[in-house]
Amino acid sequence: MKKLLLLLVILITSNQMMQAKVSKAEKMALLDLYKSTNGTSWVKQWNMDQPVSEWYGVTVEGNHVVEISLFRNNLSGIIPQSIGKLTHLRILNLAFNTLSGELPATISRLQNLEVLKIEMNRLKGKLPSELGNMVKLLELTAFNNFFSGNIPESIGDIVNLRVLNLSSNNFEGHIPDSIGNLSRLESLGLFENALEGDIPGNLGQLVLLKELVLANNQLGGAIPKEFGQLASLKVFQIQNNKFNSYKNLELMNTREFLVFDYDKDDVKLDFKDVNFSKTRMADTKFEDEEEH
Repeated sequence: MKKLLLLLVILITSNQMMQAKVSKAEKMALLDLYKSTNGTSWVKQWNMDQPVSEWYGVTVEGNHVVEISLFRNNLSGIIPQSIGKLTHLRILNLAFNTLSGELPATISRLQNLEVLKIEMNRLKGKLPSELGNMVKLLELTAFNNFFSGNIPESIGDIVNLRVLNLSSNNFEGHIPDSIGNLSRLESLGLFENALEGDIPGNLGQLVLLKELVLANNQLGGAIPKEFGQLASLKVFQIQNNKFNSYKNLELMNTREFLVFDYDKDDVKLDFKDVNFSKTRMADTKFEDEEEH
């Protein structure tokens, strides 16, 4: 009986060790991340003597790394190119750190990724045009960084996207027409950039959209008449832009709005039963205090 129990313990232990083992390539990619983001200064560091599955913020399933969650863990330095070798990742949360440098184009190889959270860092440069390859992505939050250049048209290829927040960066140029292809989008934040030109009318196709925040840009022209189709909208902020006509706001069903902010002093419109006593100013800093 004792021998049987001992054998059972050995089998269970061996099985756990096998499950926790990841490939050399994936482990090396993790070590690259640790070194390039000054792991010895992290709040919660990795003990290299432990199995990868025991490392803080790392989840291993089926011998593959499927999640890295290092939210508010004092990461600094750059995201290494080798991040693209973690091809089984579903969640990558590096938010609320002090990461710098550019977002490597190799991140687009993470085609199983569902959540990418890099907000509240010091990342700069252009977003890789290859981001459109990440077709399983549901959530992309990159607000409060120093990204610049145009928002890539390929964003519109991420057809499963539910949340897109690129607020408080230095993006310029037009809002890509392709965003109108994101038929499952529920939240779009482009607040506080240098975006200009007309708002694409096909954003009116985003009928599941609950939050649309375009405030503090250089957007012009008229509010698209297609916005009258945004029946799910609860938060709508377009203040501090350069619109020359707000007339089409009258086409929107503002009855259920929780937040509605535009440059009210400039126009007098006939809204559909909006009760401004029930509206409130949204916190457009988009602070994310919860670890995903």
